[in-house]
Amino acid sequence: YKMAGDSMFPDVDTDGSEESEEMEIVVNVGGVRQVFYGDNLNQYPETRLAELVNCLSGGYDSIFSLCDDYDPGKREFYFDRDPDAFKCIIDVYYFGEIHMKKGICPICFKNEMEFWKVDLKFLDDCCKAHLSEKKEELEEIARRVQLILDDLGVDASESRWKRCQKCIWKFLEKPESSYPARVIAVLSFLFILISSVVMCVGTIPDLQVVDAEGNRMEHPTLDSIETACIGWFTVEYVLRLISSPNKLHFALSFMNIVDVLAILPFYVSLTLTHLGAKLMELSNVQQAVQALRIMRIARIFKLARHSSGLQTLTYALKRSFKELGLLLMYLAVGIFVFSALGYTMEQSHPETLFKSIPQSFWWAIITMTTVGYGDIYPKTTLGKLNAAISFLCGVIAIALPIHPIINNFVRYYNKQRVLETAAKHELELMELNSAEGKAAGSRSELEDLSREGKEGPFYSSRIKVSHSDTFIHLLSEDKHYRTRLQSCK
Repeated sequence: YKMAGDSMFPDVDTDGSEESEEMEIVVNVGGVRQVFYGDNLNQYPETRLAELVNCLSGGYDSIFSLCDDYDPGKREFYFDRDPDAFKCIIDVYYFGEIHMKKGICPICFKNEMEFWKVDLKFLDDCCKAHLSEKKEELEEIARRVQLILDDLGVDASESRWKRCQKCIWKFLEKPESSYPARVIAVLSFLFILISSVVMCVGTIPDLQVVDAEGNRMEHPTLDSIETACIGWFTVEYVLRLISSPNKLHFALSFMNIVDVLAILPFYVSLTLTHLGAKLMELSNVQQAVQALRIMRIARIFKLARHSSGLQTLTYALKRSFKELGLLLMYLAVGIFVFSALGYTMEQSHPETLFKSIPQSFWWAIITMTTVGYGDIYPKTTLGKLNAAISFLCGVIAIALPIHPIINNFVRYYNKQRVLETAAKHELELMELNSAEGKAAGSRSELEDLSREGKEGPFYSSRIKVSHSDTFIHLLSEDKHYRTRLQSCK
């Protein structure tokens, strides 16, 4: 007998007469027993189960480096691992691929694959997509937590100008950071609404005035309000640009380009009004100014900065390009077919409104979309039958892709709420650990987490967690433990 810890085990049989291909081993994972044969396991010799076949000749040191416990009488290896994940992983020995069961956390499943030394390439593509989605969620949570920590932290080594930049950036970009920041966000929202209303009201003829040349122009009061709004937008944009930590990224951001497009027409039209008359005819200047004034409608898109609903809608449409493409394809085919049929069937009527197939496109569009202006309509029996079929097909064509688009919107909206809750939970957990003296240096470690997330596919962190957390081994070379931040939310 040999001593192993506090237990007594008989000597391991080191007789090599038995071929490893015919060897039968019993594996007990979380109370679930599985019997394997050497010929199956040796298909993948790098895996942990294949190493069990040859570990008996190495003694107890070799055995216990691979499993948690061993019964020499039954030749049974014990593992304190997830049995549900193990049932999925052993499929690689029989089918050559692995599928995750529904309800298993992808990150935990990847942990299990790493423990059993099964390469990730055996995971099916559909499951890899789920794993990639979960990885993106974890990266987003870590990014949000890091941003909040950066806002809370003050680096004494920074210059006064840097600290001032951070304060201005928080003041203008993060309304949740303080009460004055929320007030500024509300004021900005009101200025956008006022500017949009003034732009619309200024087109009412009764509120316009006539200049010396007899041309109608906006009322001076409305013009003054417009100038004040543009002044607010200009100051806001300049301050945000100056305080931005990455000015190139800021300038190329879509929403910031919208801000420039909302401001620029005012200054260009002002320049043309005062200087353009000397360089070109007055009529050309007025036409250019009028065209630039139309561009003021871009400022309504500034509302997306203050509305999570509009941002969610934009994302849902971006994710629904395939469904929108199908919708346009269905409508395009239907428009072409029914407009050609309508033109052909209406030619027998002397007062036909279908003069050509391109002209019939307009009738097909308003019919298939069930708008029906009535400016063009069929007069023959066959033409009316064609119209009835066209708008029935239009209803079906429009209804089919709508459900996936709505699902994308709901899924993204719910995902954003979950990510916000998860980020707040991480901060509360870190505060609790800091109060108990268990998370010293947590901020620097979270910075390491963010830095490592850019270099590798998964985050690694050493932030300690509360006693109620479940520790899960991290899939990396350094054997740390996974925190709630890296677990499935």
